[in-house]
Parts: sequence; C-alpha cells; structure tokens
Amino acid sequence: MNLINEEVTHKVFGEGNIVEHEESSITIDFNKDIKKFVYPDAFEKFITLKDKRTAKSLKEIFLKRKEEEEVLEREREEEKEIQMLEQQRLEILKNHKIHESSQIAFWLDEEDQKDIFTDWQVSTGNVQSGKNKGQPNSVARLRPNSAGLLTWREPDQPETARKILGLYMINEMFTGTLGTDGMVPSHAEFKIELSEEEAEQMLFWKYYVNKNYPERTSWNSGKFRYFDNVWTAQILKDIIALKTDEAQIDQVKSFLEYFCKMNALDIDNIPEPQGTLG
Repeated sequence: MNLINEEVTHKVFGEGNIVEHEESSITIDFNKDIKKFVYPDAFEKFITLKDKRTAKSLKEIFLKRKEEEEVLEREREEEKEIQMLEQQRLEILKNHKIHESSQIAFWLDEEDQKDIFTDWQVSTGNVQSGKNKGQPNSVARLRPNSAGLLTWREPDQPETARKILGLYMINEMFTGTLGTDGMVPSHAEFKIELSEEEAEQMLFWKYYVNKNYPERTSWNSGKFRYFDNVWTAQILKDIIALKTDEAQIDQVKSFLEYFCKMNALDIDNIPEPQGTLG
C-alpha cells in the first residue's frame, strides 16, 4: 500500500502529509517540519490516517501481519520443543547398545482390538504368579528403536493362521525399564493399520521363528514376545509391496526409513523372510 500524499494526524505534531513511503519507514511533512517514522509501527501508536477507507485497509494489513507473526512465533516454539525432544531422545539412546530382538509382538485380545487403532497403546498384561503377581509385565528391552507388532488369530484357528493387524513405533520417550503402568504407547507419526484383506496376507509365522525349536508354531500363553529387529523391517518392506495407494506407500516408506535409522539397519539390504512359514 502506497501512502504518499495521505493526510495524517500525529498525537504531538498535529496534522501532516506523507511525502515518502519506503518499506520500513514513512516521512511526514508537518507544515515544513519533516519527521521520519518506523513503518508500520507508527500507525499502531501515535499516527492516524484521515481517510477512513485507507485507514481500514491499513488496519487489515496490521491484523494480517500480527497473525503471521503469531504463526511464526508458534512455529518457533514448536521447533524448540521438537529440538528439546530430539535431545532427550538422543540422551536416552546415548551409549545404549541396540538389542537384536528389541521389538515386541503383541497377542491382542478382543478388548484390545476395540481401542487399539484409536488409542494406539497396548498393555503388557500382568504377572500371573510369584511375588510380583498382579504387577505389569516388564518389557525391559523396549527403547525408542522398538516397534509394537499387533497380531491376532481366532480362538478356533490354528496358530499358523495368526495375522498381523498393524504395527507402530514405540513413543520416542518410552523405555521399558522406566514404564510403570504396563502400557506401551505409540509414536505420534509412525502407525499402520492394515485392512482385513491386507492382514490375511501378512501371516506372523512367515517372519517369526522360534530359534530353539524352528519347526514349532506355538504361542500358547503370554501377552507378548520379543521380536527380531530385522523381522520388523521385512514386514514393513512387504507391506510396501502390498499397498496400492501412493499416499499409504509413502507413509510406510517413511516408517521403514525411520525404523532402519533407529535400529542401524541397512535399508537396501533387508534379507528375505525366513520364518517358520517362510
């Protein structure tokens, strides 16, 4: 907005005309007394435009400017928070040796399935006997590099029919040794829910193998099992191949990239699955 020749009133100097208007300043002639002011700040403090239409337009510019400044300030605050969280995450990971089986596979019950894809957290269940009976099961291996695999089979189905319903990265501030309520929360971004058709093609035992008894496909009890890091990468890679929607493919690719970074895996050299059904 060019304000040259606009008439103004100053709280101290009285009436005048704008004779120069630059990006960050205006110059006003108060009856041969030339004064220079910061633009647009001066209009918010002690200078008023006489023309009401121009004054209204200028006010709208001020409001827009304030909104933009508020947005920038929020973005700066959010960036500070992100940097702080990243620093905290790095502190958690500092000197932490990544366990090769620091992922977790959950056996979801019917109650879990009601809320898992809205709450995105799973209980580890409770200790069933001994001095810690009733206390939440410990998941000491879990760190910010861990993912939670969500599995299910019908009660009348064989164990080989166990399906993968989805998975999520563990919250970046979570560590299993510090968790006290037995809940394993998710990362804000990296979460995947598979459709029924997709889950039918993602069988748990294609990836998982009992290293002591490689021919067995049994999971008779227990809410969870630890799961190899590379197996989770294999699952993510297969989900990418399964998807047809470009946005969903990009989502899973981002998940895989983050997962490989957190687990020091070479994304270009993920081996083929060699689970019991592989």
